[in-house]
Amino acid sequence: MKSFAAATRELKRRLGARVVLTDEQTRFASSFDGSKISFLPEAVIKPRKEDEIGVVLEIANKHRVPVTTRGRGTSLTGSGSPIRGGWVLDLLALNRIRIDPEAGMAHVQAGAKVADIQRAAADQGWFYPPDPSSKEYCTIGGNIACNAGGMHGGKYGVTRDFVVSLRGFLPTGEPVSWGTATKKFSAGFNLRDLWIGSEGMLGVVTGAVLKLIPQPAARWTLLTAFPDELTAIKAVLALFRARVQPAICEFLDRESVLCAERVTGQPVFPGQAGRAVILLEFAGGVSEVDDLKLDVLAWAREHASAHREARDRNEAEQLWTVRRKCSGAMFELGDAKLNEDIVLPMQSYTKFVRFLAKLRRSSGLPIPTFGHLGDGNLHVNIMYHRASADETRAAEIAVQQLMETVVALGGAISGEHGIGLAKSPFLRVQHRPAEVKAMQAVKRALDPRGILNPGKMFDVVRVWKYPRVQIQLPWDHK
Repeated sequence: MKSFAAATRELKRRLGARVVLTDEQTRFASSFDGSKISFLPEAVIKPRKEDEIGVVLEIANKHRVPVTTRGRGTSLTGSGSPIRGGWVLDLLALNRIRIDPEAGMAHVQAGAKVADIQRAAADQGWFYPPDPSSKEYCTIGGNIACNAGGMHGGKYGVTRDFVVSLRGFLPTGEPVSWGTATKKFSAGFNLRDLWIGSEGMLGVVTGAVLKLIPQPAARWTLLTAFPDELTAIKAVLALFRARVQPAICEFLDRESVLCAERVTGQPVFPGQAGRAVILLEFAGGVSEVDDLKLDVLAWAREHASAHREARDRNEAEQLWTVRRKCSGAMFELGDAKLNEDIVLPMQSYTKFVRFLAKLRRSSGLPIPTFGHLGDGNLHVNIMYHRASADETRAAEIAVQQLMETVVALGGAISGEHGIGLAKSPFLRVQHRPAEVKAMQAVKRALDPRGILNPGKMFDVVRVWKYPRVQIQLPWDHK
């Protein structure tokens, strides 16, 4: 790997050794993300002022030093792993949050934790809905980079739907702003949305203005059980046809539920172990939620084999146990996981459930699946044992078949994780050659020297050939 020692020395002279770190421990800690695919950078830069990022990029662009921007490193696709070495730009120190209570907007820096933004908004009576499962760790900059979503996506939308404006730096180090803190903006090309979901390949986001909505006055949670996945899916579709829109609609297949039940030592519904589960939460005005309860309970009595409602928030938290435990519990089925966050149109839900049953049989692997039926974003977890060559090969074949089928059904290979390294083999399954060329042209136009997050998305990388870092991350198994 090419050395950039001279550029690193120049950067240290400009910003100082407290900002530009080259010790082995710091470099290793920034060498991988949630995918645990490790590539050692030459230096880790921890700016304390936004202007320092301009200096970093100016020098990097001059010397063609690869720069990988990083928050908490919760990405599951390797988009935060510095595959070409160079520098890691760590933005955690840039974490200011300011709520504008009159406008209903949050002014945030890229390193602010999503959960901290939500708490700051709630203190002022406002609500920031996007809620990835790693929200207590992940940063808003990373959420913007991957257009993260979460369980509220079906009703409220994803990160892109709440970004009013962005500021940051081009790869040359020049400062830019896309939009203003206003509710309308129609002055020039919409490069704001081009940056959202670009995985740090077109520029470095340092701050954003986020739209907030009023905090819901009431919430109500209902847990329902079904004998199998197809019955559960058909029941949910019936609910949607009745124009009922849950704030959250979480699906867990029987494998996911069984894993959670084994780790907790108790069935979700006594006498009905291993049932598929739908977890619903409704939010809005008090009278609105009260009216919905009658219709939804009637739906549950007609379609579900069992149901349990929460009478208060403490009981709601208890109902959430199965959802929070299922992902980590899956590792009893294998020590490795291909976690694919595919998206489907609603008309393909039942076809996809039938396909998954066939894929389990043909691969011989457990494939527990859960996710957000409100927006079709399912997390398909192909479990295997890393030491088994046969299982590793079966997992590789299964994920290829999964991606091809998702696209054939009118879906998307990623809903919130992005492409990074892990999904780079499948970008061309999703996109025609002309579409990929158009994206590459945008990349060349904004980053002609190719310094920002190189080696991702367009370069096909088989991540299973790389050894995974054996380390427990705090957001694992959420």
